[in-house]
Amino acid sequence: MIILSIDYGRARTGIAVCDKGEMIASPVTVITEYNTERLVEKIAAVAGERRAEQIVMGLPRNMDGSEGESARNVREISTLIENATGLKVVLRDERCTTVTAHGYLNVTNTRGKKRKEIVDSVAAVIILQDYLEFRRNTK
Repeated sequence: MIILSIDYGRARTGIAVCDKGEMIASPVTVITEYNTERLVEKIAAVAGERRAEQIVMGLPRNMDGSEGESARNVREISTLIENATGLKVVLRDERCTTVTAHGYLNVTNTRGKKRKEIVDSVAAVIILQDYLEFRRNTK
């Protein structure tokens, strides 16, 4: 199954995808879009191009596990994405994924503008890889 992963942000939304065997997640792109309707259209287009069969989206929870405004926004946009693509959107806890992504980028010495351009797609990879491991461990 090909699964598309989304790390949603107000300005930049990272996209990753896994292979059919669900072994490894890879970054695809970062969509820079402020308009929700256009963002959903662009996500739907990527899902179609990549022949996604499911979508995993990071759910930003507070460190205590509660949900704030960001989580409510993700829940709302996930419904719009489901309606636009006809695909199920699974929400996955994304606490610390951006911090982890920055750690990976430190190891590769990725700095400046390049870092800002890809950090969200790296976070989407982390969300998807976590979901793939969860699926393998619960089968």
